[in-house]
Amino acid sequence: MMYAFLERHRSDLIDRCMGKVAARPQRAVTEAQLANGVPMFLEQLIRTLKAEDAGRQGESVEISGASGGDGLALSEIGVSAISHGASLLSLGYTVDQVVHDYGDLCQSITDLAFELNAPFAVHEFRTLNRCLDNAIADAVLEFCSQRDVRVLERHHDETRERVGFLVHELRNAVATATLAVSALEMGNMNMGGATGAVLKRSLSSLTVLINRAVDEVRIGVESDRTAFSVASFIADAEAAARLDANAVACELSTLAVDSILHIYANRLTLQAALANLLQNAFKFTHDHTAVKLAAFARNGRVLIEVHDHCGGLPIGSVEKMFAPFTQRSEDKSGLGLGLAIARSSVEADFGTLSVRDVPGTGCVFTISLPLHEIKR
Repeated sequence: MMYAFLERHRSDLIDRCMGKVAARPQRAVTEAQLANGVPMFLEQLIRTLKAEDAGRQGESVEISGASGGDGLALSEIGVSAISHGASLLSLGYTVDQVVHDYGDLCQSITDLAFELNAPFAVHEFRTLNRCLDNAIADAVLEFCSQRDVRVLERHHDETRERVGFLVHELRNAVATATLAVSALEMGNMNMGGATGAVLKRSLSSLTVLINRAVDEVRIGVESDRTAFSVASFIADAEAAARLDANAVACELSTLAVDSILHIYANRLTLQAALANLLQNAFKFTHDHTAVKLAAFARNGRVLIEVHDHCGGLPIGSVEKMFAPFTQRSEDKSGLGLGLAIARSSVEADFGTLSVRDVPGTGCVFTISLPLHEIKR
């Protein structure tokens, strides 16, 4: 009887399956991987064979399912196979490895029976194949179903983040334009001055953001990168930032920048990144303190620094600050995307964005970009 053979050689069969699993590339046998796999399937197969040998066909179907997977209710083997398929997905395995796990047992049974010259009846092999067929089908179905759900969730998260980035940048540009209009109205100034220039740049940024979104919907586009003066870049950033600083009664101090310094980057996205850093500084800097903006060259790179007086950072919060949808304050009016967008924009131009804690004082955000040599 096959069930007697399986009971007698159960440990040997499990060891053989474990050896086959361990021999495959990038596989390791774990308790989690085996929990609803070979050992449980083997126990259910033995019970199925016993039920059929005793003529209890209904019990056999309850344990292992009908031939061809017919039936509305899941069998015991089906329930275990579903758990096994989900477990393998969570462990990072592939769908072919799900099939291999059950195939290993079939091969091990066949090999051991041949070695020991153990004869089995045709109907017993038919039952073995039915159990394997149902288990593999249910395990693969669950594996693929959960994998598809994860892919959809990841796609949803990526889409949400991209839309969030666009909304954040659009709102920043609108906010700056609104402040510029308010300043022009209150000061009865004309459009030809510095505040008018800020308004024009903000409207230009809005146009670029909207056009870029349209292009990405169509085919996707790469950032436009050009060489430009760091001094003029900082001057533009300062002009826009002063409107934000005045709105929250914060002082902004900007150090002189060497006129020979140039970088090669996407000016608009980099300007948005720096604006995010400055807005973040204005938001967290304590009253009656200043935010400092500086740019200088060091070791072949241009460093743009924003110093604030937030009082220092909580332990372990440095890298978390750059995670999307992370907010440090009780003010939840924003999306928590400013620093994430800033880092993404800087990295798109082959740069880095980091933060250094100054305990008891504040922190320093540093944009580091390759220094661009101007041919003369």
